[in-house]
Parts: sequence; C-alpha cells; structure tokens
Amino acid sequence: MSSRTEKFDVIVIGGGIMGSATAYQTAQRDRKTLVLEQFGLVHRRGSSHGESRTIQATHPNDYYSDMILESSKLWRKAESEAGYKVRTRKHHLHMGPATDARLQAVIASCRENYLRSNQKKETKNPFAFKELNPREVADKFSGRLSIPENWIAVLTKFGGVIEPTKAVLMFRELAVQMGAVWKDNMEVKHIEKRYKGRGGIVVRTAKGEEFRGKKCVVTAGAWTKKLVYSVNGQELPIQPMETAVWYWRIKEGHEEKYAIGGDFPTFTSYGRPYIYGNSSLEFPGLIKIVEHGGWQCDPDKRPWMSGGDPDPLKEWIEGRFSGLLDCSTHARKESCMYSMTPDGDFVLDFLGGEFRKDVVIGGGFSGHGFKMAPAIGRILADLALYGSADGVELKPFRIGRFDENPKGNMKEFEEDDIDGRAESFIANFRRQNFG
Repeated sequence: MSSRTEKFDVIVIGGGIMGSATAYQTAQRDRKTLVLEQFGLVHRRGSSHGESRTIQATHPNDYYSDMILESSKLWRKAESEAGYKVRTRKHHLHMGPATDARLQAVIASCRENYLRSNQKKETKNPFAFKELNPREVADKFSGRLSIPENWIAVLTKFGGVIEPTKAVLMFRELAVQMGAVWKDNMEVKHIEKRYKGRGGIVVRTAKGEEFRGKKCVVTAGAWTKKLVYSVNGQELPIQPMETAVWYWRIKEGHEEKYAIGGDFPTFTSYGRPYIYGNSSLEFPGLIKIVEHGGWQCDPDKRPWMSGGDPDPLKEWIEGRFSGLLDCSTHARKESCMYSMTPDGDFVLDFLGGEFRKDVVIGGGFSGHGFKMAPAIGRILADLALYGSADGVELKPFRIGRFDENPKGNMKEFEEDDIDGRAESFIANFRRQNFG
C-alpha cells in the first residue's frame, strides 16, 4: 500500500517515552496507530535516553500526586506484559533548609496525601513518610549522609529509579506487538487539516511522505515548539534546555554503601543549588548527582556540553557525604535535554484553532515528567480518542494558561513567597523533634 493512501486512527509524532506510552495506550484499544520518530530507534538527541531517572511520589504541586500513583500501577502492568522490569523501587529522601518553601510544600503534600489515603482505608499507604532532623538523618544512613543543623528531611517509601532507554523500548515493543506501526528517521515538517471526505489530518515529512489520520498526538519533546509554530504560527512557551548530568566517584572501599541494591535512597535537595540524585547504578563505583536546570539552546544546534559549572555540586557533595565521595573532579559528564515551561508544569491540551480536538499536544515536561509517562500516555490517548480524559484535573496543563499569565500557574511555594511561615515552621519542627 502506498504511503499516500495509508490511513490511521492516531498518528503519534515523536517516539520518545511520551510517544511510546501513548502508542501503547492507543494500540491496546485496537486503534490503528502510527508513530513517526525523526531520529533512529535508539538515540541520544532528546530526553528519553540513559540509564536512570529518579522516581518520587510526593511533589510540591499536589495535582501531580494522582498521576504519579496511576503511573506506578501502569508501570507494573506494562512490566508484567513485557516480562521484565524497568524500575527499581527505593525510598526517597527530600531534604533542604527548613525555610525553603518548596520543601514546606512537599511536607504539606506528604501529610495531606497520607491522611487522604488513610481515609480510603488503604492497607498499604503509598504516601507513608517520616520527618527527620539532622541527627536522625545521620543515624538513619549510618554517617553516609549528613545535613546541616538548620535543615530538615522527609523520607518517603515511594521512590526509586527507572531505566529510560529500556523503558522506551518496552512500550515500543508492546505497542508493536499490538499492531502499532513504527517509522524511524521521519522528520515531520507539517500537519494540515483535511476538510474533504471524512476529515481528519494529514502529516507531511521532510522526505515528502504523507500520512493521513483521524487524530494526531504531538510528543516531539524539545522540538514541540518548532513544530507547532510551523503548523499554525503559535509560539508555545516551551524552551529547550541542555542540562549537564554529572557522575562522581565513590572512594575505594565505600562503593557498596551507595549501591543500588542497598538501602541508600534516591534524593532531592531543595534550595540553591537544587539537586537530585540516586544510588550507584549505571557505572560501578560512580554515583549520579545533578543540579536541576540547564541553559537555553536550539535542539538542532546544541552546544553539546559547552556549559555547566560543577563547583556548586562539589561544595554540596563535600558538605553532605562525609568525605566518602571524591568531589575534587567529576568522574563522568553527560548531556540531556529539558523542555521547560515558565511554570515547570506540563502542556496536555488540544492545539485548537482549525484543528479543534484533532491534534493533541503533550510537551513541556520540564525534567520531571518521565516517571509519569504511563499516565501521560493514557491521558493523551483519551484526549485524542474521546476528546476528554477522566481521573485528572487538566486545568493546570492548558495551553491557554499562558495567555492569562505569561508565567503560567501561580505557585504558593515560590521562594519569594514565604510570608513569615518559615519561622513558625522551624519552631514547630524543633519542638516536635528536639523537645
């Protein structure tokens, strides 16, 4: 059959983790699905490669909690169908200055979600947590990690690590088994609305191929902004950013203390610098510790690691890891892509305009979307197939929020918006933990 006459129920543009999870969802509902990926099957040009992404259930923005829990169930389901695991479950440690508003929001979310789960009488509460003072952190991790006296920490049971490349391939394999068609090296240049016949859309590639579909889902990662602009001239505020991923050597004789098979948690450190990391997994004797953020770039003209300052990380590591890591220099440095929105929240919405509900956009995952990919795939599939998605409040993810406020969603936990709460928070915490 000629490519000009091929017709699909859903065309997914972008075969990274979000596109793969979406194709898995549409294919399992017996919808003829096509995925167009501009690069090869496994590549390092975007945001869905590598060996580790951190999992955590508690988020400063509480509207992500249900999405994270749904994703956990869907990860298990996909792993069962594939016959292998892509996740390692761990505890997750949130830590930082007691005055940090984001950390306060995390603690408030822990308490609220724990109570809510108890009200549902869940026998295994996924939001179980424990607040720790500096002395308790040192005791809990046997001196492997320490925090300053004016810091606090929260240990949650729901954390861990995902293997990204393996996860993408898992969803791709499952989708193909259920009938999805995958085409690599297909750079999409334009999407058009069909007005004749039964309607739908036409997708055109840089090579001149043409594909027809009833619906289209755009999950193009760092290229989403460019593609949407070429389609309707709309400037989505999704900024591609290159970020440096750093690995540090564990000093000889201490490697097992931080190994993935032990009890050392994944972690997030709030304040400045804003840091995340996980146990030693990808490279023997190395631990991943990264500063959240990066520098703006054109995804087609990346500097490929021309930036990144390890000094803030070195200072942070020196103060936290009791001299058990060699922070004199990094052992390895890699590059990855963020697609940042002004408010750090996703875009899950219809493109609108002449396309109405025929084109769905999933983008702006801002460095924290990977763990939620299964639920995001379900939501994007629902939007494309049914015009709505149950089980999630989509208002925070509308494109139109940037018309109302260029900064997007207002955050109660902005660093400049503590409003005197810090002092009372510290006082209450010290009374509870130090007497």
